[in-house]
Amino acid sequence: MQALTNKAKQVSRKPMSFMERMYLPAIFKGMMITFSHIFKKKPTINYPEKKRPFSPVFRGLQILNRDEEGRENCTACGLCAVACPAEAITMEAAERQVGEEHLYKEEKYAAKYEINMLRCIFCGLCEDACPKDAIYLSETFTPADYQRKQFIYDKNDLLIPHPKENPDAYSKALGNRPKRESVN
Repeated sequence: MQALTNKAKQVSRKPMSFMERMYLPAIFKGMMITFSHIFKKKPTINYPEKKRPFSPVFRGLQILNRDEEGRENCTACGLCAVACPAEAITMEAAERQVGEEHLYKEEKYAAKYEINMLRCIFCGLCEDACPKDAIYLSETFTPADYQRKQFIYDKNDLLIPHPKENPDAYSKALGNRPKRESVN
């Protein structure tokens, strides 16, 4: 029978020598590999004390953005929900009432906005589809939890802090992302 490749190697069936039966060379070789790792830099980072640097293209937890006056940017157009391949975003639109101009930028706003983080694949298509820069993926990890219902974030969980009431938390939530001009 002819071999299909030239990579075939004949297996040696000769009896093991005394040193091979004691396994000392193999044990010594394994110990040398183990000891060589002692002097290498550790790849783990002690998370709460140290934070790892993020890549400029890192996609973390979604945030609903506000303008400089604290009004919500989302107009409930539904483009983010349509663009989401995992169908993780659901929303309901409502009309702005008289006296709510300080809360919402446009006549329509998202009365209900939910993201199911168990379905989200962090692709960033919701961010790309939004014409008003209302949603973006931040530099924040999704926190771990033991209950599935804790991974469905509603509008209050996703809204960025108010820029006038809490400017420090607002700038921290923005992170290092570049400012994008919104289409009006």
